[in-house]
Amino acid sequence: MITAHQECAVPKEVYHEGPKVKEGMQYGEYVNNQASSAPTPLSSTSDDEEEEEEDEEAGVDSSSTTSSASPVPNSYDALEGGSYPDVLSSSASSPAPDPAPEPDPAPAPAPAVPQPSKMAKPFGYGYPTLQPGYQNAAAPLNPGVQPSSPVYSGFQPYTQQYPGMNQLSSSLGGLSLQSSAQPESLRPVNLTQERNILPMTPVWAPVPNLNLDLKKLNCSPDSFRCTLTNIPQTQALLNKAKLPLGLLLHPFRDLTQLPVITSNTIVRCRSCRTYINPFVSFIDQRRWKCNLCYRVNDVPEEFMYNPLTRSYGEPHKRPEVQNSTVEFIASSDYMLRPPQPAVYLFVLDVSHNAVEAGYLTILCQSLLENLDKLPGDSRTRIGFVTFDSTIHFYNLQEGLSQPQMLIVSDIDDVFLPTPDSLLVNVYESKELIKDLLNALPNMFTNTRETHSALGPALQAAFKLMSPTGGRVSVFQTQLPSLGAGLLQSREDPNQRSSTKVVQHLGPATDFYKKLALDCSGQQTAVDLFLLSSQYSDLSSLACMSKYSAGCVYYYPSFHYTHNPSQAEKLQKDLKRYLTRKIGFEAVMRIRCTKGLSMHTFHGNFFVRSTDLLSLANINPDAGFAVQLSIEESLTDTSLVCFQTALLYTSSKGERRIRVHTLCLPVVSSLADVYAGVDVQAAICLLANMAVDRSVSSSLSDARDALVNAVVDSLSAYGSTVSNLQQSALIAPSSLKLFPLYVLALLKQKAFRTGTSTRLDDRVYAMCQIKCQPLVHLMKMIHPNLYRIDRLTDEGAIHVSDRVVPQPPLQKLSAEKLTRDGAFLMDCGSVFYIWVGKSCDNNFIEDVLGYPNFASIPQKMTYLPELDTLSSERARSFITWLRDNRPLSPILHVVKDESPAKTEFFQHLIEDRTEAAFSYYEFLLHIQQQICK
Repeated sequence: MITAHQECAVPKEVYHEGPKVKEGMQYGEYVNNQASSAPTPLSSTSDDEEEEEEDEEAGVDSSSTTSSASPVPNSYDALEGGSYPDVLSSSASSPAPDPAPEPDPAPAPAPAVPQPSKMAKPFGYGYPTLQPGYQNAAAPLNPGVQPSSPVYSGFQPYTQQYPGMNQLSSSLGGLSLQSSAQPESLRPVNLTQERNILPMTPVWAPVPNLNLDLKKLNCSPDSFRCTLTNIPQTQALLNKAKLPLGLLLHPFRDLTQLPVITSNTIVRCRSCRTYINPFVSFIDQRRWKCNLCYRVNDVPEEFMYNPLTRSYGEPHKRPEVQNSTVEFIASSDYMLRPPQPAVYLFVLDVSHNAVEAGYLTILCQSLLENLDKLPGDSRTRIGFVTFDSTIHFYNLQEGLSQPQMLIVSDIDDVFLPTPDSLLVNVYESKELIKDLLNALPNMFTNTRETHSALGPALQAAFKLMSPTGGRVSVFQTQLPSLGAGLLQSREDPNQRSSTKVVQHLGPATDFYKKLALDCSGQQTAVDLFLLSSQYSDLSSLACMSKYSAGCVYYYPSFHYTHNPSQAEKLQKDLKRYLTRKIGFEAVMRIRCTKGLSMHTFHGNFFVRSTDLLSLANINPDAGFAVQLSIEESLTDTSLVCFQTALLYTSSKGERRIRVHTLCLPVVSSLADVYAGVDVQAAICLLANMAVDRSVSSSLSDARDALVNAVVDSLSAYGSTVSNLQQSALIAPSSLKLFPLYVLALLKQKAFRTGTSTRLDDRVYAMCQIKCQPLVHLMKMIHPNLYRIDRLTDEGAIHVSDRVVPQPPLQKLSAEKLTRDGAFLMDCGSVFYIWVGKSCDNNFIEDVLGYPNFASIPQKMTYLPELDTLSSERARSFITWLRDNRPLSPILHVVKDESPAKTEFFQHLIEDRTEAAFSYYEFLLHIQQQICK
């Protein structure tokens, strides 16, 4: 085995590169996920900006980089949120230097000296404005770079042959919303008179108003979407609309089809480093124009050959130019060290509290079942650390007859007892690993140890993982009470229902944040599983995941036997957690068309530079958001583009780059801006902004800002439309759900007041808002309600070999609940089946397996598999809803008039509660505010 102090210099042959392949062998190959056996390409000499990223990732000095060797700064304050001092706009950031083998004939300029910013105040009254230090300036154009006119006039004979973004843009004039009949999205809706505002089918993302060719090529909204599908020409126009502008990303989601490209040359703009994509323009066979900075680039010789069509001279038909989502297999130029192996470390609380809760049995069983399914290759390594008031390591070195437990009691100066045998190869030490997993649940059965030295255990984990990087999974059941990072209880149960002040939403100590940043610097992410029946200060503990690009899982009132639904949920969540794909040592950069810039990012990561996010791990369930502003007028272009590039190491040891490109039209009228609102994207971005506001200012400030978002946007819309009744509350159809969704946010656990919300529950809801992809976050904000006692095959869809009924959506109001019916509410991570008192006995018997309403137990958390058509339909529908969730939903069967119905009724957004408006009252309140 390689010892820890040798591990930094792992010999290259350990990380073998695999067989060499012919150029372009893998073009057009479609794979289900990154675990394909795609061969590594020949080494490339293409220049790339990720050289500097690689230096930072590996923590290695390099003469070819201008960046600091370490990604962790000296100062840890204000890393996430707000803005960054002395930044250049993303479109103007200086590209990385070219690698030595290929000098750039047109060297990039030095960054321009920032001028005092003239940027308009970003959207959202009540949100913090950008710091005075936030400045943007455009870099001077390279010598020889073409001016940014929308259409390049040279080489006219090729214009039709090579359609690109700028050529197609001229045909967009006919798509202006002003010259055609008023679209449905602009139909005025009188909100106070429209009884059934909620559509009966799910709300889909609006399709950008592009011509057919561009629509077909555009990125899927499931991966990448914008709050406005029509981008205002100027910041002044955006300010007038009073709408948030930003992007919602789900960059690493599971895809059924993904073009995977192996090539000697990854073609990128030599100025702004954008990857070639469907929205570039081919001026002729030999030159293409970047759709972000408008520089004209040469087409490399290799790119002239298309391996799919086996033809020469048709660069515009290459897969990179035909698909807005692609994955490149990167050459060695995208690495400074050989790709790391998959390394997994489990850090387990074994105090009396933890043993009593009984989670160890479930975890060890799940690991035994999924050990062979952990993503990785022949180099995959695993280790275990347990802790109470001391720290216990486990020597699992091949050749031992049984696992060896090594106890370190000095928690003030943690050291590794045998550094070379604590992380072992999964395949070489499999029998010892299995022995340990079988023994662990019973090893601490009689413990009387009540203390928890979580901080020192994490310090040990950091030392253990630093040489390679990887993933640390922490299981904690109580407040840490010993050593570094110890915490005191900060929750006053009497203050839970306060309508004024909710305290302690921020961390009590910066220990966990600093540790997370150190971990991020060594390519290690920390995932937290909190299984607690008492307050555990999640706002402090969550920092270990938030700043290291990890995840937080929370199981309140967890107990192996007393709370079987939570135990089952943990088991199902672990199955996905242990087997889902994973990317290591990742960085993500978002680029946008010249004139736009990014100023605030949301999600779990470390911001390394103005537009570069450091992600020690990336997983398919992680979502991100970014706020945008318009720095310069976009009058010279009719289209803008956004591109996100995620560079990561797959669990098989391949360096890969996943690229998504989104194209949207630019508009000059306020009506067009309103017509293109993506209301769900807007509400998810606002939710992220409100979480930041709650922590940096107060919960009441965040709630006021959410209400103001509705007041401002509807007021601004009203002032643009003549002939409106002053007494009516009118919204364009595109915004008709905006007040309902904001009310739903105000009643969500993260932001609600007046009901008894545990502090950890509230903080967890905030964590979810910051890292859930839009599709899952929307169910959490505004659940879906269906009537399920009359499911039919009418309108059903076929999934695999199942027929899945599609009942209509019901509005979230008690008036929709009938005593003779049964209703399913999908809240994202929990399902409720509410059964009315007079519900048909046939349904109760055929689906629930009980003869009548009275015989249904008070705590029922599953649907039996019964051989009836009704059971099959109900289970098929619920299984379909459950598919592809990051978290397995718990199912609660709630009887009408049972005590458990309180939680269910709290999700009926449109009804009044003791502390919150009904939907109708909220509309009247909005109207009142507008008329002030």
